[in-house]
Amino acid sequence: MGLISAFRKGLARTRDSLNIGALLKNGRRLDEDFINELEEILYEGDLGVEVTELLIEALRERARRSDGKVELKDILQEEMVKLFPDDYSVQIHHKPEVILLVGVNGCGKTTTAGKLAHNYIQDGKKVVLAAGDTFRAAAVEQLEMWGKRAGARVVRQSQGADPASVAYDALQSAIARGEDTLIIDTAGRLHSKSNLMNELEKIVRVLKKLDPETPHQVLLVLDSIIGQNAIEQARVFTEKAGVTGLILTKLDGTARGGSAFAASSRFGIPIQYIGVGEKITDLLAFDRELFVGELLG
Repeated sequence: MGLISAFRKGLARTRDSLNIGALLKNGRRLDEDFINELEEILYEGDLGVEVTELLIEALRERARRSDGKVELKDILQEEMVKLFPDDYSVQIHHKPEVILLVGVNGCGKTTTAGKLAHNYIQDGKKVVLAAGDTFRAAAVEQLEMWGKRAGARVVRQSQGADPASVAYDALQSAIARGEDTLIIDTAGRLHSKSNLMNELEKIVRVLKKLDPETPHQVLLVLDSIIGQNAIEQARVFTEKAGVTGLILTKLDGTARGGSAFAASSRFGIPIQYIGVGEKITDLLAFDRELFVGELLG
């Protein structure tokens, strides 16, 4: 499946739910009637009040300056693309590049870790996975399964071990072996539970003892189904762990993909990847032009 087809498949439910494409037909113009109809759709489509208001105001400004020669879809796509931060491409500058995956229970972190490892290995990188979810034996076994499928080494300790210790050992061994990328899986934690969030801060502190610049990436994994709850999760995890990027999982199974705009735009955090299926190849590097284009249909 090509990249465009994969985005189209992943966004099908959200696109059909928003149905913005229907507004763009029949020679519509960028006028107040169109803007009002679009505003209603956006409020219902999980883009959130703040993002919707930003987009509507931008469109009203365009309407005031429009000479009627620009295609309506082109204007809408251009303004929606602007809602995402400019820098959404992943830049690799370190060896090993240390990536910490964080998120709440059930968002798909462990599966994402395996798929992310596969992506890096396909780019010729040597990857090690750290089994930082030490509370669930099933999580370690699941990560080992994904590591085997991807071709990545897995560092683990006994069940109930200190997750910070696992992360430290994994980084120490990755440095010694000259590996390119370390991906640290962590236990799912409710963003409202301070003791679990403090544990996440400890992992970051311990990593910095080996390399003060680590972790180089802190990726918040968000289940696309949660809609506007993504905003609160992004806020708390950013405060505690310094989130640098977002990964949206299960995008193919929900009509609430519009929440991508909300969390990314509100905090200026780029979306790095989207999950559009269960296969190891179904974690796609985010492309805002392609995302918006397929969303509009």
